[in-house]
Amino acid sequence: MRNEQQRAVITGGSGTLAREIASSLCMPGWQIERPPRNKLDVSDDIAVRKYFAGFPTDLLVCAAGITRDVPLLRLDQLAWDETWAVNFNGALSCAEAVLPSMIAQGRGHIVFISSHSAIHPPVGQAAYSTAKAALLGLTADLAARHGASNIRVNAVLPGFMDTRMTETVTETRRQQVLADHSMGRLNTCRETAAFIRFLHHELPHTSGQFFQLDSRPDFP
Repeated sequence: MRNEQQRAVITGGSGTLAREIASSLCMPGWQIERPPRNKLDVSDDIAVRKYFAGFPTDLLVCAAGITRDVPLLRLDQLAWDETWAVNFNGALSCAEAVLPSMIAQGRGHIVFISSHSAIHPPVGQAAYSTAKAALLGLTADLAARHGASNIRVNAVLPGFMDTRMTETVTETRRQQVLADHSMGRLNTCRETAAFIRFLHHELPHTSGQFFQLDSRPDFP
């Protein structure tokens, strides 16, 4: 255990998952930040660079996300751009902002929150699913490129959870999702947060991996 204070930043800080991650990571020697959108708009590249400037980041968890669910033929350019600006470009901007300090200090960990939709996209989630799939490619690329600098990059696919993003899902759709789970129950934000804490502290040699956390047995 290093003596100096370490910094963890969880984007999308007003969300349920970000709150649980921050709570799970809270321990002596750590500065935990979970900025909401009005403090860190990940779709604003200049704001991202300003936020991360001046203080090294040891752990970055990119949890900011939005959905604009509509069939592709009815999906307008603005909705596509907004979805990509947060789910992929925002995560990329944050990673680019923290990597120089991670390289300089010889350590760091980036965790991208992807989605089961990245590998099995449901109807009407073209923009969200594509952006979350792109995060998996980014994970593999950055992990391979920066592993020699002792920087880890992993992706976590929590599965369907009860969050603000999913609260508008119909009960019929919720039951359909539940039926796909071999254990007949859903993952939770608290358990996902506990896994991220374990991944960071207990698996120091693990990088470039995709972790699906629910019980759907269809990961390729």
